[in-house]
Amino acid sequence: MLINRMGAMVIPFLGLYMTEHLHFSLKETGIVLSFFGLGAISGSYIGGKLTDIHGHFKIQLLSLCLTVPLFFFLPVLKTPVSLSIGIFILSLVAETFRPANSVSIAYYAKPKNLTRALSLNRMALNLGFSIGPAVGGLLAAFSYNWLFYGNGVSAALAGFIFYIYFKRREGNKKLIKRANDQETQIQPLAKSPYKDKTFIIFNVLCAFYSICFFQLLSTLPLYYKQVYVLKDSAVGIILAFNGLVVFLLEMFLVHIAEKKLTYFQTITLGAALLSISFLLLINSAGVWVLFLSMFILSVSEIFVFPFTSTVTLKRAHISNQGAYMGLNGLAFSAAHILSPSIGTQVVAAFGFDVLWFSIAILALITTIGFYLIRNKFNSPTI
Repeated sequence: MLINRMGAMVIPFLGLYMTEHLHFSLKETGIVLSFFGLGAISGSYIGGKLTDIHGHFKIQLLSLCLTVPLFFFLPVLKTPVSLSIGIFILSLVAETFRPANSVSIAYYAKPKNLTRALSLNRMALNLGFSIGPAVGGLLAAFSYNWLFYGNGVSAALAGFIFYIYFKRREGNKKLIKRANDQETQIQPLAKSPYKDKTFIIFNVLCAFYSICFFQLLSTLPLYYKQVYVLKDSAVGIILAFNGLVVFLLEMFLVHIAEKKLTYFQTITLGAALLSISFLLLINSAGVWVLFLSMFILSVSEIFVFPFTSTVTLKRAHISNQGAYMGLNGLAFSAAHILSPSIGTQVVAAFGFDVLWFSIAILALITTIGFYLIRNKFNSPTI
């Protein structure tokens, strides 16, 4: 994950690539970014299904390998239509990795360490993300094409090392089976996530949170560029700051949260912090506000993402963890569609301050929703 994310240069700069290099309008940029979300939805659903059928190892390897030629091909696409199709296919293939990866963590980790295992995986992801955008900002100064090539090379290297290391590695099958057997009174055996009404509501709230959070990948870079007139390298540094904060603090904060709070208390706190981070941007003055807002957003991310994954895996039975993670992935993928489209259209019509206020209100509504749904998950630890 670290190696793969060290090359994560394309998505953080995709909006700037389209507006600065290809000279797309804000509306065209939002549409293309929404196709990334459409692909992510399809990939999450397909990845969840395929993981339950073929196993997490094959799906992760296939996803990593197939993204390599796609990254190298994307710079050829210069029109909104062709780039939308290319981004859709790339996102579809790349997002099949997500549910398989989450299931593999549950497979290799001891059940009592599940949240920390998810956090360790995200720590690697965010250390890579603290490097990728910073390097990407420097490469973009020479040519945006190098962003695609760098991302492709990192995916190829990650796929090669993944295959060598994991091809014959066994997980904790007995421990996982025992943990799931003990929870059958809470989690109906092999119940479809699409028939689990409480879990569907939970995923709607996850989607609301993600619509707010994913402004990080769409309108926030545009805000830094257009309002603060920052260079690409400076934009990359602020985005990299997010990954660095999560890398440095996630394991520590997750350890404290597991001892002091339930899963839903932690998630609720994280959603509230997200609202605060966007309120700070309204009528802000000074680059220091951008870093403070990003810091709070990063802490919010730490309190939400690993714990929503843990809730999902604990809600599922071992036989359909892929399907549950796939549906949870759909929530985040749906946000990839709505977040850039809503964000860019609101900015074009009303400006950035109206967008930040609207996002803060939606995050607050989400906070209340997580608080109200907590008792529907019939476990005191959740």
